[in-house]
Amino acid sequence: MADVEIAPSFGAELKDGFKPVNAWVSQGISWLDDIQSFYRERSAIEKEYAGKLSALAQRYFEKKAKKSIALSVGENPVVTPGSLESASLSTWTTQLTTLEQRAAEHNKYSTQLVNNLADPLKGLANRYEELRKLHTDYNAKLEKERDSSYGDLRKMKGKYDSVCQDVENKRKKMDSGGKAQAAYQQQMTDMHNVKNTYIISINVTNKQKERYFHEYVPELLNSMQDLNETRITSLNNIWTMAASIERATLNNSISLLDHLAAEIPRNKPSLDSMMFVRHNAANWQEPGDMAFEASPVWLDDDVLAVDEAAKNFLRNVLTKSKSQLSQLKRDEEAKRREVEGARRVRQAIREGKDKRDEVEVVRAIFDLQSSLHDVVSHKTTAEVEISTITNVVGDVSIGARNHNFKSETFKIPTNCDYCGERIWGINAKGFNCRDCGFTCHSKCEMKCAANCPGEQTKEEKKKLKAERQDSAKAAVSTNGGPSSDGASEMTRVSRSNTMNTLSSGYSATAHRSVSGTTLNQASTVEEDAPPAKKIPAAPGARRNRLVAPPPTSFVTSDPGLIVDSPTGIGNGDSGQSRGRMLYAYQQNADGEISVGEGADITIIEQDDGSGWLKIRHSNSEGLVPASYVEITPHTPRPPSTYSNSSAASSLPGSSTSLAKKKGPAVAPKRGAKRLKYVEALYDYEARTDAEHSMSKGEKFVLIRNDEGDGWCEVEKGGVVRSVPRNYVGDV
Repeated sequence: MADVEIAPSFGAELKDGFKPVNAWVSQGISWLDDIQSFYRERSAIEKEYAGKLSALAQRYFEKKAKKSIALSVGENPVVTPGSLESASLSTWTTQLTTLEQRAAEHNKYSTQLVNNLADPLKGLANRYEELRKLHTDYNAKLEKERDSSYGDLRKMKGKYDSVCQDVENKRKKMDSGGKAQAAYQQQMTDMHNVKNTYIISINVTNKQKERYFHEYVPELLNSMQDLNETRITSLNNIWTMAASIERATLNNSISLLDHLAAEIPRNKPSLDSMMFVRHNAANWQEPGDMAFEASPVWLDDDVLAVDEAAKNFLRNVLTKSKSQLSQLKRDEEAKRREVEGARRVRQAIREGKDKRDEVEVVRAIFDLQSSLHDVVSHKTTAEVEISTITNVVGDVSIGARNHNFKSETFKIPTNCDYCGERIWGINAKGFNCRDCGFTCHSKCEMKCAANCPGEQTKEEKKKLKAERQDSAKAAVSTNGGPSSDGASEMTRVSRSNTMNTLSSGYSATAHRSVSGTTLNQASTVEEDAPPAKKIPAAPGARRNRLVAPPPTSFVTSDPGLIVDSPTGIGNGDSGQSRGRMLYAYQQNADGEISVGEGADITIIEQDDGSGWLKIRHSNSEGLVPASYVEITPHTPRPPSTYSNSSAASSLPGSSTSLAKKKGPAVAPKRGAKRLKYVEALYDYEARTDAEHSMSKGEKFVLIRNDEGDGWCEVEKGGVVRSVPRNYVGDV
């Protein structure tokens, strides 16, 4: 065979051809088993002299003929090789021919054949097969990442379609009122953010795809080529050793063995690789780039949204990516130096200049390449994000005063300064600005405006917190949500027509505000009914059951007039109170009394927490529901502006409905439980309008106990708000 200086590259020539290369390399490794099997059989046959050796040579000629095409050009070559054989097969043919000429050999070196040739070949086959599997696993990982990237893009497309559908739905409801308009605008903002993320994901996926086909797979194919060529080099060493043993043992065959030894070194690994490349190189077309697909319900283009809210989101993404990019570049450079160093060691081993274990070196190379791949992947994502954003809106991060966020677990009640929602739970994860104390959910981090005022003192942080709360209240009355320019950094928490009744011990049909959004009333208030005062909702609010809702005209007494009665109903007079029936009541059981609407009555026994009063009317005594009675105060009191019941202002039986006066549909249950009280164990300062401030020893009515979120609802001065459960004790 003529010496040919050729250095083909699988990565450059075969592109996305891992499967045929892997099959070809696998054939070469499994072929080592044939060769070592050959030497073992030969060792046995040497004992039986020439006849057996001749038969063995013939048998392996037949095996070679069966595998000639697969070993030379692969199982499914693009170009038919004809009668051509690879350089390795040609060398193998020379050995079999030599064996036929040495039919009369002695068997004294049969033991050497097993110890010096067969066993090492078996070990090489196992180790090279292990390396081939490493390549296969790495290829599977690359394909999984590629498919995952495609899948993530499809999911993002679905998410984009979904949010576009939501925008369309809210657009159809815009005529229903101001809240619908605000909801539509907020949904538009969310849609733009999702759209931007989708476009960025397309660019990232395309870049990852490009690296997959032009960097990752070619590198893997080159490594497979190196593995096969290393196998051939090792095989050449085995063959040279076999030739040396035979030369020393069989002097009469020296001329034949010299010829064989001269042929083996000419079997250059690159010759087999070149032949395989020439017969397997096919026209290959790279898959097209991903393109933006407009939602079927929201016809749009592939341009980034650049409204103020979207630009704020993009600014945060850009800042984050730029801060990561420099470190990723340094990491990439360091990882590449490590990989190149390991490859130089492997090359030295192949050249015989280094005695280290090549298998372990290859294993180390794969570990380093895997680590490098992760860094490059993150760097690619950051670069694409930066270029995509700056090409559209420029470097909006310049001059931005980003918050110096750190991840934090909030162990005390804390609200998000962007959306206003409570960061719930002991293990609630969020972010806190080290400089100004700005707090937010993890999900709100990228939406926060870059307007950090810089490092603040503890008192200044408290002042900023209060200002953000005030700004939140002002914004919710105009927008119904956080402003897009970041001026209002907190969603405002409110509740409408919310009342509770001490006579029943808990609020009736309370419609509480949850996560910064006020729920609708159970029923519509009559047009001539006065509006109920809005009270901020407490954390963990829920809808309670409907029991004896009082009318709106029954309101909590002034705290200064409350006597020691458990319900707080009274006028400070030690004598009997007077009252008037708001509704007619018909006796339903023994011990009750029938009274007409507007009748004046005398209260004999106050409500003890059961929801009933004992009264005297027309020389008769009996029980009536406390919610049916208006107690006549002995001292003037200001007009009531707050009611403790969320049901009274909305039920048809409410006193606000002047056209139709009817008592509550459900009377309080006879024998209901008495009110429960709690006492403050420690001082506590309210952080939001949804909480009560407490002084140690202060008593409250317990409305709702802790349901697992660490908070309970208590009533103070007719106002129900939340306090930490571990700050109060049962009385």
